[in-house]
Amino acid sequence: MKIANIETIPLRIPFTAGGRSDEAVWGKGGLQVVDSLVVKVTTDTGVVGWGETFGFNAVPGAKAVIDAVLAPEAIGRDAAQREKLMLDLQKKFHVFGRSGPVIHGLSAIDIALWDIAGKAAGQPVHQLLGGSDATSLRAYASLTRYSDPELVRENVARALRDGFRHLKLHEIDIECVRAARETAGDDIDITLDVNAPWSVREALDMADKLRPFNLRWLEEPVWPPEDYAGLARVRQEGRIAVAAGENASTLMDFQHLFEAKAVDFIQPSPAKMGGITELKKVYALANAYGVTVMVHSFYDGPGLLASVHANAALGGSRALVEWRYFDLEAQLYGDAITPKNGAIAVPQGPGLGLEPSADVLREYRVRA
Repeated sequence: MKIANIETIPLRIPFTAGGRSDEAVWGKGGLQVVDSLVVKVTTDTGVVGWGETFGFNAVPGAKAVIDAVLAPEAIGRDAAQREKLMLDLQKKFHVFGRSGPVIHGLSAIDIALWDIAGKAAGQPVHQLLGGSDATSLRAYASLTRYSDPELVRENVARALRDGFRHLKLHEIDIECVRAARETAGDDIDITLDVNAPWSVREALDMADKLRPFNLRWLEEPVWPPEDYAGLARVRQEGRIAVAAGENASTLMDFQHLFEAKAVDFIQPSPAKMGGITELKKVYALANAYGVTVMVHSFYDGPGLLASVHANAALGGSRALVEWRYFDLEAQLYGDAITPKNGAIAVPQGPGLGLEPSADVLREYRVRA
């Protein structure tokens, strides 16, 4: 079974999020659309697999690399030899960098190849990863940044009404965090992702102010995000658990994070760091270092499904799935993967278990 074709499908889907999101997070003024890149891999036997890269402004670069660099090398290769193919392509194109569009593109292709493998075997991906009897997993609502305490209150209350008992904020203002905790009460897990804005000193000062809000973790508090020594210092002195790893790109990056003792929670992002093939290695490495894996899955397509399957097979009882708490105009999988009462279904069909809607792919595809 050989790879016969690789097609990149850029999507742009409008969303609302219970109020205007702060433009500083997503890189565009007034942004209320989600840009994503879905990748369709077809074998010479007609089996189709679906993958996804990280979206937003990263889409054009990943699409160009897949179309012009990765796809020509992958077509004709054995679809079953995922790990060999990924390693061969990493080695061949490492001169272009070990992060960014090349790794993002490989991630999407890898996820699609796992989808193909599951379909060929007649098993869901979580069974290929070691097996699971989970039919659902706990999810946390990952809110946009509002930079407005009243909007935070409204949307925390909305998430609680939807059944979530675990929340993630993206705020950098203390009053917004205070609003969330006051609204949620003491029994709700709240995590805070600040997207790497501060120096080590600033992060420590902010940790002092954030400590009363009993955060489960403080995510990526330090700029640059690869300052693992600085991150370790915030972890040691800030007295709040630290999470990071969304911006790590290779297994070596994760090893360096662990060696620096920089994190309590590690957050590999399957659509950014090599797909499921590399993600399963991070689980093994994290287990050796005694660090909890919390997969980053700020996606709505195959990248999210990859996270769900990995969590089901490898995540254990503490697994939580990140759910992007946006109200999309259209969902690739309809309501099949939308959390109910704070829990997300583990697809049981072969491969990733769900097929993207042909209508959504057609209607929201970005055409050149």
